[in-house]
Amino acid sequence: MPPHPEPARAALQRRQLERLRTMLAVLREGNRFQQAKLAELGAGAWTVASLADFTARFPFTTKAELAADQLAHPPYGTNLSHPLTRYTRCHQTSGTAGTPIRWLDTPESWDALTGGWMEVLRAAGVGPEDRVFFAFSFGPFIGFWMAFAAAERLGCLCLSGGGMTSVARLHAIREQAATVLCCTPTYALHLAEAAQREGVDLRAMPVRRLLVAGEPGGSVPATRARLEAAWPGAQVFDHHGMTEVGAVTYECPAQPGVLHVMEETYLAEVIDPARGAPVQAGERGELILTPLHRAGSPLLRYRTGDWVQPRFAPGTEEAVPCACGRLELALVGGIIGRVDDMVIVRGVNVYPSAVDDLVRRFPEVTEYQVLVTQPGGLAELNLEIEPLPDCTDPAALAARIQQAIQTALSLRVPVTFVPPDTLPRYELKARRWLRLDRPRSR
Repeated sequence: MPPHPEPARAALQRRQLERLRTMLAVLREGNRFQQAKLAELGAGAWTVASLADFTARFPFTTKAELAADQLAHPPYGTNLSHPLTRYTRCHQTSGTAGTPIRWLDTPESWDALTGGWMEVLRAAGVGPEDRVFFAFSFGPFIGFWMAFAAAERLGCLCLSGGGMTSVARLHAIREQAATVLCCTPTYALHLAEAAQREGVDLRAMPVRRLLVAGEPGGSVPATRARLEAAWPGAQVFDHHGMTEVGAVTYECPAQPGVLHVMEETYLAEVIDPARGAPVQAGERGELILTPLHRAGSPLLRYRTGDWVQPRFAPGTEEAVPCACGRLELALVGGIIGRVDDMVIVRGVNVYPSAVDDLVRRFPEVTEYQVLVTQPGGLAELNLEIEPLPDCTDPAALAARIQQAIQTALSLRVPVTFVPPDTLPRYELKARRWLRLDRPRSR
């Protein structure tokens, strides 16, 4: 051992810089999108002295740029570093945050993406002895394809729930003794609702882990508690990722609701979205990612739109280890919400995750929906709740929720109730916030 061992964070940043330089060398040779984007940097565009040099000089990349590029150069755009014959997989974003875009992967990048998801599974304590049920339809959305491939590589028995009704999935989980359920938080609650309706006792189910993603709910305390109450004996594990970058975080094994960024494969920044400058430790900001393992379809300083709160400021040389012993960037509260989802109502910043946390504290609510209107140009919210069928006084329930919101947010939000089975149910990402030009009549 050298007399003064290299600090762990410094060693990590050295590896990140090496991988960044390797990726930039690939982009320089054949990526038309990146060549055009970096032309303004001049001759020094492809030479990076340090990570600080990279974040200071290189421009952000936005989803709007990628969508425009694919529209101008269909079907895949010009952000490709290799001939099309090198690519073996195509996936597509969900479309919940703008125009859907397609994303291609080579065998090498797919292998790296799968390896990232294996870290998600390991952190949740999933191993070869588990049977993992994937409760979703296998469409172009990338997330659970990666999860399926990772669980397979880990040695788990992988059970596909594609093309099944919710009732059929419940029976398959029970009959095949699935120990892990992989789906969105919303759909896990919907399955519990279906189980109650069908007389299926979830206490007798073998599921011991709920692996959730696609929405902030897994790290929202009330939603997490609701999930674990609905699935007795099962522990919730959150994580997050994106089609454009892959699986980004895994849940801290020692601190529920804290997500660790996999910094061996991602260079992460957290910025003030208005100023573009880094935030300080403990401050909230937008997560910026540069994947270091996906040179075939790369992103440099990608504005994810995810609102997060880092436990320490990214880029610092030293950091206090997490309770789990890791030094990777920790996001307190997981993904708090989307930067563009925040609504300012009468001077109060309202995040969907905050409303979700409040509503989920009321077990009598089976589903809800938020209507955002702008009368006179100012945003207003109206909350619709769908009580359980056996709720005896839905008006009183609505009044209690309205008071809870007013107490927590210092904001009066009208709350009304709708009949059972009125509001939509979701298998993938829920779309509970509807932006309307004017109030909707019934």
